[in-house]
Amino acid sequence: MKSVLSVAVVAAALAAAGSAQETKPVPKDSVRVAVAGCTKGYVFTAGPRTIETPGNFEIREGMHLRMNGPKKVLNEIKAHEGSMIELTGLMKKGQYLDGVSIGGGIRVSPGPTGGGMSPAQGQIQIDVEGWRQLEGGCHTQ
Repeated sequence: MKSVLSVAVVAAALAAAGSAQETKPVPKDSVRVAVAGCTKGYVFTAGPRTIETPGNFEIREGMHLRMNGPKKVLNEIKAHEGSMIELTGLMKKGQYLDGVSIGGGIRVSPGPTGGGMSPAQGQIQIDVEGWRQLEGGCHTQ
């Protein structure tokens, strides 16, 4: 009886350890990023990189990202507007390097094609997987 109970306990512990922190695989055309910054509505503004939050080098300070994700997660983030947070999520590769660099941080890119323009057209998107609060606040403009 004791051996059956101990086997059950070991099996349960292994199952719990195997399922902890499972992350979904990253599609080939995307990259998982973690970036610190601030939010206002559904727009995330990348903040300065620090030693604790080095972030992704292609995402420069001040870059605006449109957040997509589960409504529950986005509402939790909205409740922390004005506080510094770190977003973790998936972004399509190359979407933040559209156009041609002409130097000095300036890029020239083609205009929209087709008839109309949507408010989200041309915005850089991030599919939010998670977030955490960081120390510090955000600068209001």
